[in-house]
Amino acid sequence: MSVDGKALVLGGGGVTGVAWEIGLLHGLAENGVDLTDADLFVGTSAGSSVAAQVLSGVPFNDLFAAQLADAGGEIAARIGLGSLLKFVVAGLWPGDPARGRAWLGRQALRARTVPEAERRAVIARRIGDGGWPATRLRIAAVEAETGEVRVFDASSGIPLVDAVAASCAVPLTWPPVTIGGKRYIDGGARSVANADLAAGYRQVVVLAPVTQSVRPSGRPQAQVAALGPGVRTAVVSPDRAARAAIGRNVLDPARRRPAAEAGRAQAAAEAERLRTVWQ
Repeated sequence: MSVDGKALVLGGGGVTGVAWEIGLLHGLAENGVDLTDADLFVGTSAGSSVAAQVLSGVPFNDLFAAQLADAGGEIAARIGLGSLLKFVVAGLWPGDPARGRAWLGRQALRARTVPEAERRAVIARRIGDGGWPATRLRIAAVEAETGEVRVFDASSGIPLVDAVAASCAVPLTWPPVTIGGKRYIDGGARSVANADLAAGYRQVVVLAPVTQSVRPSGRPQAQVAALGPGVRTAVVSPDRAARAAIGRNVLDPARRRPAAEAGRAQAAAEAERLRTVWQ
């Protein structure tokens, strides 16, 4: 049964996804559509970082300016072809999808990456140390050994930075994150946005820097369609100009500024459609 509430779903998409989402949210607010008054935030990977930043109380002007500044606090990386092929194998795994995710998780546990503490420090600099917000926030991650989905929130008893770091732990690129003796990989291993975690809300907007998924059921459009009748929904993904600004490597910190500026510019074209859903 739907409740009288609004949910903002923020999907994954690397460091450029963070920038594009912040730019888009900033531009929408400038056009009179403030999506941050949502009753629920759902964050996956990059989207978990954006949710934490937006709910920290830092003004949009400052969040946006940070995306335009030098990206010295980030670590440059690239998802190689071999890693992409392993993502496809995991996504096409027959039977229970969790088995494919567990196979990918085990690959991630053996991969050579930067130290976990170094990666955690990047996330901490990105989101600050304000702790869990008062607004309900759900963050998706995947347990590496079992492939099971774990949804962290304020009741989980862990620091917000650990939940975000786990959700952002791109397998084979960044180290799995240790929480309570278990290791976790990116929530995007299950779905690029995990929009189904917004089930029960009457108005749902999804910002999805990436919309493609090996399994059709993991795509934002399919997930919002399954939320049921009477739910007003919208999925926003980068337009042509934004895709060009983001480029081919979503983990390239040098693309933060153009991605953020493209998100802000795209907002003008999306504002009226989202206003109809949101208000």
